[in-house]
Amino acid sequence: MKITPLPELTQILKQLRLSGILDSLDTRNREAIEKKLTYPEFLALVIQDEAGRREQKKYGTRLRRAGFRGDKTLEGFDFDFNPGINQPLIKDLAQCRFIEEKVAVLIAGPCGTGKSHIAQALGHCAVRLGYDVMFTSQSSLLSQINAARATGAIERKMQTLIRVPLIIIDDFGLKPLKPGQDEDFHDLIAERYERAATIITSNLDFTEWGEAFPNKLLGASTLDRLGHAAYRLVLDGKSYRRPLDWRCPATISPARPQPNNQTAAGNGTALAVPASSNCWYCPLKPFEPSADTC
Repeated sequence: MKITPLPELTQILKQLRLSGILDSLDTRNREAIEKKLTYPEFLALVIQDEAGRREQKKYGTRLRRAGFRGDKTLEGFDFDFNPGINQPLIKDLAQCRFIEEKVAVLIAGPCGTGKSHIAQALGHCAVRLGYDVMFTSQSSLLSQINAARATGAIERKMQTLIRVPLIIIDDFGLKPLKPGQDEDFHDLIAERYERAATIITSNLDFTEWGEAFPNKLLGASTLDRLGHAAYRLVLDGKSYRRPLDWRCPATISPARPQPNNQTAAGNGTALAVPASSNCWYCPLKPFEPSADTC
């Protein structure tokens, strides 16, 4: 039988911002009757439910604010695809001790080897453990800082960035830093040094990171702080992205349309293709009925 809470109880719970208790009150009441729970045991159950709801809500908020690109988790990463990946180190980093140590995690490797996935997966682990996380690319981060400067809010923006327990900066060095950008990047890293953790991914080898800075002295100072006590992870091997076959489909397809009155596959519609028209697959090249390729 479904119980109806007293009207005054509902109002009091709303005033105390405990209205979530109403969602499980009926279930817990039946459980208390069936198991003959004491009043303190019943109260403990409903309070635990409310605590769980609040934590789930906080988790959803942290996850939304992190700005991850999709659901990139360690559970969804295929370690078997590239057996050479340092799986023990990644699983150790997933414990997020590096956040408490306030050091950097530097991830390098060729395109498609899972750098962004691993970085975001570590971010997911941090969110689950209750840390606030920010995921961004180098370009987006610097654009945000520049926009804040233009509106006179640079100090507030920098303080916000400094306070985030974990910032993940994706694609470092993909675009060389411009004069002024290297100063902003240096200032952020310098302020976060030994205060908060940072994860950075890059297609560049670690030895090439300095080349991204127009001011080499500033770059050396920035990388010196980043590299101090940092965890370094190199992801090498095959690309997880399926390679694109750039060949014209006409060269690999068993069925190629003829220049005149070819029937479209599957619907029986006659398609008239004049001999002077462009290639069926490659619209920039003339169609040659006698040729085997575009």
